[in-house]
Amino acid sequence: MLSYVAKSNGMSQYFKATATVVNAAKPLSPAVVVAAAIPAAHPGPGPRLNGDTLRLNAPRTGLVKVTSGINTSSRVRCAHTDVKIPDFSDYRRTSTKDPTSRNRESAPARQSFSYLITGMATGVTAAYCAKTIVTDLVMSMSASADVLALAKIEIKLGDIPEGKNVTFKWRGKPLFVRHRTAAEIQAEESVDVASLRDPQADADRVKKSEWLVVLGVCTHLGCVPIANAGDFGGYYCPCHGSHYDASGRIRKGPAPLNLEVPEHEFPDDGMLVVG
Repeated sequence: MLSYVAKSNGMSQYFKATATVVNAAKPLSPAVVVAAAIPAAHPGPGPRLNGDTLRLNAPRTGLVKVTSGINTSSRVRCAHTDVKIPDFSDYRRTSTKDPTSRNRESAPARQSFSYLITGMATGVTAAYCAKTIVTDLVMSMSASADVLALAKIEIKLGDIPEGKNVTFKWRGKPLFVRHRTAAEIQAEESVDVASLRDPQADADRVKKSEWLVVLGVCTHLGCVPIANAGDFGGYYCPCHGSHYDASGRIRKGPAPLNLEVPEHEFPDDGMLVVG
């Protein structure tokens, strides 16, 4: 026997051919024809299986097993008709529930509602942004936190003995608070105002005669005077020789003006608020 097998890579299992040759040692007997009751017939070729035929022949529900080609099979799943689709009718507009109605007829009403919501959201966002910008701009021009903290200062007057001058820091400047004696008060009230370089009565510079509140900055070049010194027993600037009395008025030296009196008040007998 002689066999020939044709092979072609992966398709070898589909293409096979066999040929047989027999040496006849004896003459063959005449063939005997036997009448068959049913004539032999080969079935005709069936319809070709492709994607379209599978789609058309597959049932609408369940799974189907389709055999196509030679020694091959494929499993096809139909549409997911077994999955329940949720009903959103409660959330839909009445105008869109009717499947026979035209979408264009209800479009203006639906679009106007969407435009209204969008416009309101845009307006609120724009107003919030404008408010934030204006607030930041105003806050940038206002005083800083450290300046606001020093805008006012409270001083306990009981801590300052009579005849002494205490220096405090207020808004970055030295602040003199002097507890004047009765002799100092009488001496300053008796000064001739017309003889002063910067005429100002003692009563105009104090709110309580025993308390003098002035800024410790010389009006000449901004130096800090020394308390309880000078020719008049008030303040003396050693830098350029300016002399001030116990009321802070310039009496001698190059300074042109009296010491500045800041805004202050006495909320009660033992408290002083400057600023």
